[in-house]
Amino acid sequence: MNPAVRPVIFVAILAAVALAVGFRPRTAPTAAPVAPAVAAPTKLTSKGLYFVKGITSEPKHTELAMFSAGCFWGTEIQFRAQKGVIATAVGYTGGTVPNPSYEMVCSHTTGHAESVLLQYDPSVVSYKELLKNFWEMHDPTEGDRQGPDVGDNYRSAAWYFTPEQKAEAIASRDALAKSGELKDPITTQIKPAGPFYKAEEYHQQYGEKGNPVFCHRRIG
Repeated sequence: MNPAVRPVIFVAILAAVALAVGFRPRTAPTAAPVAPAVAAPTKLTSKGLYFVKGITSEPKHTELAMFSAGCFWGTEIQFRAQKGVIATAVGYTGGTVPNPSYEMVCSHTTGHAESVLLQYDPSVVSYKELLKNFWEMHDPTEGDRQGPDVGDNYRSAAWYFTPEQKAEAIASRDALAKSGELKDPITTQIKPAGPFYKAEEYHQQYGEKGNPVFCHRRIG
């Protein structure tokens, strides 16, 4: 046999033996698979509203209410502090354009009011108590403005979902008007609840995200 052929045969024999016993060539270690990043889900109620801090589940029975009392940042933070309110969302209602953006609403061409839709437990807080908070957190005599914020999007309104809410809103408005607490006539609208369009995510719970919220209360 040609001496030059012997090394080739020897290597071929070694390779065959190695494969027979299960040997595999060493390869560079591969990195462990990395799970794709998943954003933590936002906790919402069955009605699509944001739970108040400390509340993680819904009572058996809840009801909805909706109010406009100037800038919705301040309105929301004050309702979220009221016992019995389990969830809220800020958005736009009372206008003529579907799915408006914040910029569109601020242009005063869509007719929307900055509003807070809230879900509450009627066994803990009554609609009458929600109305009391509503009247006290803003000045209901200012028309299309609230303090330094001017425009129809800052108007005062109570949007009712039931005939009972309508009756209570009218009764509480009339009682406040007769009380002598206000110097000027009440301009608050009391109207049936229509389509509510959630505001952009950065507006939701604006104060709880560490942003300054300048709101005022007429009482308290």
